[in-house]
Amino acid sequence: MVTGNGSGIKKRGCACTKQDFLPEESFQSWGNYVKALASTRARLKDRLLTRSNDNLELHQMRARSEHEMKKNLNWWDLIWFGIGAVMGAGIFVLTGEAARNFAGPAVIISYLISGISALLSVLCYTEFSVELPVAGGSFAYLRVELGDFVAYIAAGNILFEYVVSGASVARSWTSYFATLCNHDPGSFRIHVSSVAEDYSHLDPIAVIVSFFVCVGACLSMKGSSRFNSVATIVHIVILIFILITGLTQANTANYAIFAPNGVRGILKASAVLFFAYVGFDGVATLGEEVKNPGRDIPIGLIGSMVITITVYCVLSATLCLMQPYSQIDVDAPFTLAFQAVGMNWAKYIVALGALKGMTTVLLANVIGQARYFTHIGRTHMAPPFLAAINGKTGTPVNATVVMSLANSVVAFFTSLDVLANLLSISTLFIFSLVALALLVRRYYVAGETSECDQKKLIVFLALIISSSIASSAYWATSDNGWIGYIVTVPVWFLATMGLQLTVKEARKPKMWGVPLLPWLPSACIAVNVFVMGSVDGQSFVRFMIWTFLLLVYYLFVALHASYDAAKETDRAAEASNMEAVVTN
Repeated sequence: MVTGNGSGIKKRGCACTKQDFLPEESFQSWGNYVKALASTRARLKDRLLTRSNDNLELHQMRARSEHEMKKNLNWWDLIWFGIGAVMGAGIFVLTGEAARNFAGPAVIISYLISGISALLSVLCYTEFSVELPVAGGSFAYLRVELGDFVAYIAAGNILFEYVVSGASVARSWTSYFATLCNHDPGSFRIHVSSVAEDYSHLDPIAVIVSFFVCVGACLSMKGSSRFNSVATIVHIVILIFILITGLTQANTANYAIFAPNGVRGILKASAVLFFAYVGFDGVATLGEEVKNPGRDIPIGLIGSMVITITVYCVLSATLCLMQPYSQIDVDAPFTLAFQAVGMNWAKYIVALGALKGMTTVLLANVIGQARYFTHIGRTHMAPPFLAAINGKTGTPVNATVVMSLANSVVAFFTSLDVLANLLSISTLFIFSLVALALLVRRYYVAGETSECDQKKLIVFLALIISSSIASSAYWATSDNGWIGYIVTVPVWFLATMGLQLTVKEARKPKMWGVPLLPWLPSACIAVNVFVMGSVDGQSFVRFMIWTFLLLVYYLFVALHASYDAAKETDRAAEASNMEAVVTN
């Protein structure tokens, strides 16, 4: 657990005290807390303007965990973690809903659009994760380039993203397990009529599965990697079986109406299916455990995403060839599709493959979210006891257990139907911020970038963001209009070109860099924001409510905790420098 000065971790056995949650000076007494609240404005300004740096994230932040994570992973492990983290959730959870309710057979295009958007984000993540191989992933990247406050808002959405996706997959595990046992998908849930409908179908099996996954993630990272690799390889074999067997039952007449709801339906499905690619960012959190980040991370991240996009498109096309899109089951589309074409025996293999895929997704999910919150705990924006690394296992046991509990609570009660689109907003928002941070990293270095270039960078980034938002808003509010794009698209294009031609690149990547700079990160922002325009308005309202709750916690707790921890780090660094001067 974290000591009072916030600079290290101290073991306290199994007992937890106030010092484990709020060890900072501002929370040692009510008087201190009142003084801290009175300084909120000055502290907020400090946190808004102060950015972290590579050295701080790579060394001093890690030191707060006392023990280091073990470097056991290579590119082969990362490829299978990338596939295991993603494949299962999308193809087995939302393909049925997207095809039946929005895109029809054109769901293959929806998967491709979401996949390309995700791949653009993968390339941005890859450069960061090679340069900053730390457990914090996007949280650490944003702290370095956009500051503490933006990183905190992203962290809150990362929390939401992982909890909802983990809970959703756990509940889907129950649905497929029920079909494997010849029951209806929802028959193993307990219905409580006295509770609101969206929370009345209790799922104890989802909690049990989450518990066993949590235990495996706590015991050994290498063991988890081996299990994931074996299970994912078996999963790929079953997916190949689904593809070959499904195509034997293909009926091209099912493609007679390819896009029943037109382009708008395809893009609405794309927004929902972005959920299918949630999880790849968790691979970036494994940076501290990779033997050779410069080689292994690019191969692992990019390779796993290309494989995933290809498999998703091919399997969704096969599903729509097997069954008319209007008859596809929303809860267990592949299992019941085989049953519908008279291959009842095949549904057991499909259900087994789905269970294996979802198990690896759950494992990768809890591994990723635990490492995110280990680093967030290091900064004291989250309770610092989350930062502890177990000396024997080399894993963040505290963070793993806490996040597994959160997953279990949501999975037990919530149907998650109303949260799927909100999850897409959170994910797209984070990916857009990472792309923006990459542009800032490449074109701005404090003390080196000229004032003229700094002003031009701000103007061009503002134009890229505003034109992307305008295109998205125009898409969301106009039925069949196209005139607005005559303005918004050229503004985005000229702003990106202006950034390339008139602003000097301030930093070159040391080992691996995003190609086609600044076009690729700029396109990433534009595509992610545009896809957000297909999400329903109610989800944006929920997103704003969630962001408001994050702000409340930040102003009353996280701001003061992180401020104290940062000042303590500064004092320790000054003392170390003075000691070095005296010694010399």
